Parts: sequence; structure tokens; C-alpha cells
Amino acid sequence: MSMYDPLIQTSAGENQPYPTSYWADVSGTPPKNNGQLSEDLDSDVVIIGAGYTGLSCALHLAKEHNIKATVLEANQTAWGCSGRNAGFILKSTGRKPWSAMSSQWGEEVMRGIYSEVCQGVETVNELINQGIDCQVQDPGYIRVAHKPSMMKSLSVQAKLLEKTFGYQVEQLTRADIHQDYMADENAHGALRFNDGYGINPLKLAWGYQQLAQQAGATVHCGTPVNQWFAENNKQVLITPKAKVTAKKVIIATNGYTPKGFHLSVANRTLPVLSQIIVTEPLSAEQLAACNFITSNVVMDTRALKYYYRKLPDNRILFGGRGAITGKSADDPYYAKRLLSVLKQSFPALQNLQYQYAWSGWICMSLDDIPHINSAEDNDNVLYAMGYCGNGVSFAVQAGKRLADKAAGKDLPNLPLFNSQLPKFPLPALRRVGQWGYFHYGKIKDQYF
Repeated sequence: MSMYDPLIQTSAGENQPYPTSYWADVSGTPPKNNGQLSEDLDSDVVIIGAGYTGLSCALHLAKEHNIKATVLEANQTAWGCSGRNAGFILKSTGRKPWSAMSSQWGEEVMRGIYSEVCQGVETVNELINQGIDCQVQDPGYIRVAHKPSMMKSLSVQAKLLEKTFGYQVEQLTRADIHQDYMADENAHGALRFNDGYGINPLKLAWGYQQLAQQAGATVHCGTPVNQWFAENNKQVLITPKAKVTAKKVIIATNGYTPKGFHLSVANRTLPVLSQIIVTEPLSAEQLAACNFITSNVVMDTRALKYYYRKLPDNRILFGGRGAITGKSADDPYYAKRLLSVLKQSFPALQNLQYQYAWSGWICMSLDDIPHINSAEDNDNVLYAMGYCGNGVSFAVQAGKRLADKAAGKDLPNLPLFNSQLPKFPLPALRRVGQWGYFHYGKIKDQYF
């Protein structure tokens, strides 16, 4: 069976089980949701999608605006990217560098976006502190130079962060990394940030669900929206067993938004597959052989990034780009390629095998930043998407801002909130463009 492909399919399914993954295996029993919606309903605010964005929006609507929203989820809570990602909490958003934001929009706007990013991480920390058991690991995020020449741009970045935001960043030499963190042969120096960390992403989402329900929101899994139209100034959603009428509808489906789902977001995103493997547990000898001490989260400087972390049970999670289409998502070629890159980084692990391999859709926007807004021609339809693979903490901030907007509050005057997701030119050719970028990235990473 090929994987659900949002560029091709008009439905993400109904009540599909979680995909096979390490997270689904180790997280235990999901919290109880409110079941498939079976009776017609009239609600002020309906949220489509029970991932980080939708659950954060429901929680903040209830907590801060006293609006008890209804969340409709086609499959299971965090069935999409929220339950499949690598579990990296980072101060980042989209793919656009701070320096590019500054030159395009000026320093004040860049600082405003940075503030939103920081608030996202703070909110995640606050919510976890309310008792979410999601296997939080030691703080630290290591951005590794994948070749010596990349250290120069990392140093520039460190200076910019310190000068602009007073953000303390540690610079590490190759010897520092090998001695104090891990002997990665592909690491030629790094920046280390003190405030990134790793979590279990599925358990994090389950924690958000419980907090949202405790605050008064309802979460109906197994309830896809099969039809959607406007009638008498209301939004009408048809689900398998019930009709839902709402004043406002919030689209929180990001990279899993089905084809033709709603005009407000059609042809405005590019879903891209990210692939993850999790190895068998490493023995004490294997860990010692590559001096793998750290459980900090690690990412490199390639255009086509690799990222990894040591999990609490001494397995290595390793990720990178996957197939281009859902049809070839499960081809073992992609998982094997990640394993071979892992072994290039750690030659002592030649006999290591992977036990889990899965992939998921991240959501790229044309302008490399997320957008949180109402539809161009309808204030009663809102959306947040385009996190470009940096959504674990930012999606929570996006959900909070969606809640503010749905409640009628003004949002900060920033491109994230005051501009629409741009349409892709020639949307039918999005995958051809992606294929071209992958080939360009390969050459760039090797030779430039």
C-alpha cells in the first residue's frame, strides 16, 4: 500500500491507525478522545486537524478566550507530522535565515519574528511543565559544519545572534565535538545552542490533547471533513456521520492537507517527505567506540540536511530527506541511504542495523516562512501552515495566534500574520521543481 499523498489524494482517510514508527511503539496507550462525531453539531469555532497547531489553538481558545472549540481529526491525534517528527524543540521558524529577514523587512520585523519564535519555545516549556511526560532530554542543540569551509558562515551566524539578540552561542572545534559530544567524522566544527532539546513528539501531542480537553475543548478522532460549503453566512462541514455548522473554521492540517480541500490554501504549499530511521540499541562498547556521550539534538549545514540524536534507550534516530512521491515513500532505498550516511559519520558502527523506518510530510511554503492568517476573501476561515520542517515548537505559537485571531484580537504586524501564503507558480510542476532542487542541493553540498 502506498503512503497517503496530499498532492494527489482528496482524502487522508478515516480512522487510520498510527503509522508504524518508534514513537508509536514506545509511547503506550493514547489518551481517550471524544470519539467519532455521530450527532449534528453547531459550534462557534471548529478546528480541522488534531496536531500541534490544532490542539494548541483549541487549548488557547478555551484558556484565554473562553471559547470551547470542536476539533475534528480524520484519523488519530498527531497522526500526521506531529506524531512522526524527530522531536527537536528549536528556536527556529521556516527556512529563511535571520539575516535574509533583516535585509528584506528590516531589523524591527526580524526581531518581531524572533520574539514569536522564542514565545513558541517558552509555551512548549510551560505546557510540558504542567505534567506532560514526553521524555525530555538534556538541553543542547549542536549545528554541525559538514565541511571545514562551512565553519566561516556558522561563525558569522553566531556573531549575528549574539549582537542582535544577545543570544549566547558556543563555538566548538572538531576536537571539542569529538572529545565532549560524539566522534562524528563528518563534523568539522559546530555551534552549540543551550536551549534546544529532544522530546517524544507523539507523547507531547497527547499531552496537549489532554490539556485542551481539560480546558473544555472536544477532540473527535475518526472524523474527516468530506465536504465543506458556506450557507447563510455559516460554514457547513459534512463528516461521515454528522453535519457540523460553524461560525469560524480553522484549517490546521499543514503538510497533510488533502488535494482540493479548500480554495483558501489550494496550490499554496509543497508537501515534502522527510525520512527517519531508528537503529537497534547501541551497546556500551559501540557507544564508547564513537564516544557518543551526548543526547543533544544535532543537525548539519547541508542544503539537504541530516539530523540525529541519541534516544533515552541508546538507539540513534537519524533523519534526512525521503522520496518525492507517496508511492515510493516506503522504498527501503531511502532508509538504507540514511543508515549508510550514519555509518560514514561513525565508522565504528559498521554492523549497526535499523529497526524502524518511516516518513512523513513536512510543509514547505514558497517564501520559506509560515503563514497564520484568515482566507483572502473570508474572515471566517483561518489557517496556519508552511513551517518548512521547523514546526515542533512554532506550531504551538501558531495555534495560539490562530486562537487570538479567531477571538478577534489584532496580531503583531509581521509577514507571518499580515501576508497570505503565496501561490506556487505552475503548481502542477511543484514536484519537478523539488526534484531539481534535490539535484542542485546534492551538488552544492558536495562541491560548494
